[in-house]
Amino acid sequence: MLRWFRRRSRAGDARSDVRRQRASEDLAHLTEFARTRRGVEGFVEPRTTVTETTLLLVAHDGEWTRRRVPSAAKAHEFANKHGIPSYDAQVVGYPQRMRAWNARRAEAEKNRLGPTTPGEAGS
Repeated sequence: MLRWFRRRSRAGDARSDVRRQRASEDLAHLTEFARTRRGVEGFVEPRTTVTETTLLLVAHDGEWTRRRVPSAAKAHEFANKHGIPSYDAQVVGYPQRMRAWNARRAEAEKNRLGPTTPGEAGS
């Protein structure tokens, strides 16, 4: 028998405790973001082979945050509870304001770091 690969499920298992703690932190972060930003919309991203189901929250100015959620249904439930419109990202895509915010942040970071090569200063 291949018992090495069998996963044991125990009450109080350290891994399940860590998962519960992370889920609680993720929920707290999403709640805080929604509470402190204007015009927040939710975009539910489906589970893939690499990532779990996630909820992406985007504010009116394009600022965004992404956290894991237990399921797409729970993500929509969270959004409804907080009065946030929610969409399936796979169907509607991402808002342009999010891409613009990312571009502004990248440009600001580039300007903050200054020239990276000797010939770039005069460009």
